[in-house]
Amino acid sequence: MDLQRNDHFDQFEAKMSAAGLDAMVIDTFGAYYRQVMTGQKGIIPDDTIRPPREDEVIPAASLEAYAEAGHIALGQAVRITLNGGLGTSMGLTGPKSLLTVKDQNTFLDIIVAQSARLNIKQVFMNSFSTQEATEAALHRMAPATPPMMFMQNRFPKILQANLAPATWPANPALEWNPPGHGDIYTAMATSGILDRLLDQGIQYALICNSDNLGATMDEWILGYFARHNLPFLMEVARRTAADAKGGHLAVNPAGGLLLRESAQFPPQSQGREIGIYSYFNTNNLWVNLAALKALVVQDTTLPLPLILNSKTLDPRDARSPAVYQVETAMGAAIALFEDARAIQVPRTRFFPVKTCNDLLAVRSDAFRLNAQMVLEPDPALTPPGPQIDLDPRFYRKIDMFDDRFPSGAPSLLRCRLLRVVGDVRFEGNVTITGNVTITNTRNRQVTIKAGTSIDQDLQL
Repeated sequence: MDLQRNDHFDQFEAKMSAAGLDAMVIDTFGAYYRQVMTGQKGIIPDDTIRPPREDEVIPAASLEAYAEAGHIALGQAVRITLNGGLGTSMGLTGPKSLLTVKDQNTFLDIIVAQSARLNIKQVFMNSFSTQEATEAALHRMAPATPPMMFMQNRFPKILQANLAPATWPANPALEWNPPGHGDIYTAMATSGILDRLLDQGIQYALICNSDNLGATMDEWILGYFARHNLPFLMEVARRTAADAKGGHLAVNPAGGLLLRESAQFPPQSQGREIGIYSYFNTNNLWVNLAALKALVVQDTTLPLPLILNSKTLDPRDARSPAVYQVETAMGAAIALFEDARAIQVPRTRFFPVKTCNDLLAVRSDAFRLNAQMVLEPDPALTPPGPQIDLDPRFYRKIDMFDDRFPSGAPSLLRCRLLRVVGDVRFEGNVTITGNVTITNTRNRQVTIKAGTSIDQDLQL
């Protein structure tokens, strides 16, 4: 590659400066851009890592003795929630956190209520797409202690043809991409949130996603984290067949933990073998803010591993120019901290709502909000809970989904599998038990009447 001909960093720098991005963000992008210039793709080969041993991952169930230490540490704790997603894959046009998820509560309602009940600080990292709507929603909610908020940064897209900045006059917003949730550390530093929290005596941060209501401020884990003065702790869970396409925890030759995302797998990688790499990152991360501050002072570009995604400039136009999007994963910071650790947690701390299939399970009686406003499986539920497979032609978008469940979700407490093929509308008080496939082969919608109980396959 002719580096001189293709080095357009001065153009990127000017573009990012004009957009008001901090010098730290520009320097960080520059570090990744120069990796792209040398042909790096962020791939982590199988022969450079190994699976973690059982004794290298702490079982959360063994931490009960740390409960009191965790309760004491609540006064120095903050939950930082990633709130940058619009939920476009579900047909949403606003922040995903404003979707009604359980008992007329949105994700935002539940998160704010949980933090208020524990009397801990709550912080949201928004994107340019979610900031205004989130501010408006919090204004309407009027919590006694308003959460703090800061903004995620953005990176310019890179044209694959010549590695120059992408331009798209028809919609200039498409010239930028979110830099992945690994940007949270830079955004905390450049926004001033990191220093503000430290000045207020806040030491321990739980960082999690807004759509994962299993991510609560667990006092056992907090106590362990605080008592051992750890710099970084990642919650991991056992991989299942459903997690085979995702990333995993690994160990580098020096014995340090690292995270390898699926975009970093080489072809025919062992990373897809759940029997070899058994743990995945739940994206519930515990960070010691003083340790993070020291890291930022030491190296302002925070060298997280590169994730290089190949896209079209306009994701809805396959004929638009091919671009690279530079991204990073926040869990990859586990490799930056000495004595970072991983803890195995139950799946109850990880049930994100990514699709309408997930939403149906959470809205059903298989899950409940307890007195602490924590979403949990009903005690009568047989783990891992119902597997849902709704026909995407009729249920993928939220408006289509709500039209077909106008009285709420059916009872799924004793359901192991619900598969719906075709256009089916469910009235209220429908009960599904066991493994059930409901098939409608007609060219019109069919309705399951109120009060119906189904415990076997049904042809309509």
